[in-house]
Amino acid sequence: MCTTCGCGPGDVTIDGQRADHDHAHEHPHEHVHADGTRHSHDHGHDHTCGHDHDHAHHHHHGEELAHAHAPGLSQTRMVQIEQDILSKNNALAQANRQRLARQGIFALNLVSSPGSGKTTLLCKTIQMLGAQPVAVIEGDQQTSQDAERIRATGAPAIQINTGKGCHLDAHMVGHALDKLQLADHTLLMIENVGNLVCPAAFDLGEAHKVAVLSVTEGEDKPIKYPDMFRAASVMLLNKIDLLPYLNYDVDAAIGFARRVNPRIRVIQVSATTGAGMDEWLQFLRDGAKVAGYSRLPGAASAGTPVLERAAQP
Repeated sequence: MCTTCGCGPGDVTIDGQRADHDHAHEHPHEHVHADGTRHSHDHGHDHTCGHDHDHAHHHHHGEELAHAHAPGLSQTRMVQIEQDILSKNNALAQANRQRLARQGIFALNLVSSPGSGKTTLLCKTIQMLGAQPVAVIEGDQQTSQDAERIRATGAPAIQINTGKGCHLDAHMVGHALDKLQLADHTLLMIENVGNLVCPAAFDLGEAHKVAVLSVTEGEDKPIKYPDMFRAASVMLLNKIDLLPYLNYDVDAAIGFARRVNPRIRVIQVSATTGAGMDEWLQFLRDGAKVAGYSRLPGAASAGTPVLERAAQP
C-alpha cells in the first residue's frame, strides 16, 4: 500500500513472474474496513535469504507523511498506517543497503515524470561507461519494453511490473537483487516508475535519488512536487539539445530546485548529443570508487561509515 494514494502491491511481477512474498521477509498483512476496524493476519512465512534486518535505518526521503484521506478512517489512523508502511520499508531498504555495501555496489534510484527520457539516458550512459559493469532494475506498471532496451546495450536488466502500484519499494528491489546476482563493484541503476509523488517516500537502499527533469516539462516542477526534489541529491536537467526550440528558462528551473533543496547538484545533459554527459559519468565513477573503497577491511572503522559519507550531495 502506498502512503499517498493507497495503491496495492498484489499484482507485482519481476521478469514476468509473480513476486509473491516467498523469499526474504515476514509481512503481516492488514485489511482496513470502511468503518475503520482492522483485520490483521500473518502469512506465517518467516524467510531469510541473506537480507540483514537487524538495523532499522530511517532515511526520511520526503520527510512529511502524506496527508491522505480514506472514508471511515481518522487522520490519526491514517498516520499510523503510513508510519507502519514506511517503517517496514525502511528496514528492508537498510537490508538492501547493507547487502550492496558488502559488495561495493553504487546504487542510484532514478525518479521522474513519465517521458523525461530516463531510459534513453540510461542506454547512453551504459554505452559511454565502457568497461564499467552496470546493471539496471526497471520499474513500470506494465510491459518489459524498457528492460529490453537496456539489455540491447549488453547490460543485465530485470523488469519489475508494479501493476496498479505507482512506485517501487524496497521489498521489490530485494527480490530483483536476488535474481540479478550482481558481481562486486557493479554500478546499479534503478529506474523507478514515472511518478513525481509516491517514490519520494520510499527508500530502496540507494546511495542517491536522482531526479530527471526534462526541458520539455515546466520549470516549476520542483516547487509543484517539492518532496521529490527535496529527497534527491542530484537533478539531471535532460534534453538540453531541445532548448533552441523551446521557451524554457533554465535558470528558473534550477532556482526552483534549489529553493526546495539548496544542496541539490544540477547537471545539464543531453543523451542525444552527449552534452553534459562527461560530468554525469564522472559523478558515477566517483560514487562507484567510494562504494568500492567502503567494502575494504577497516575502511569504515573510524567515525562515519564511508558509504554514508558518499551519500551526501
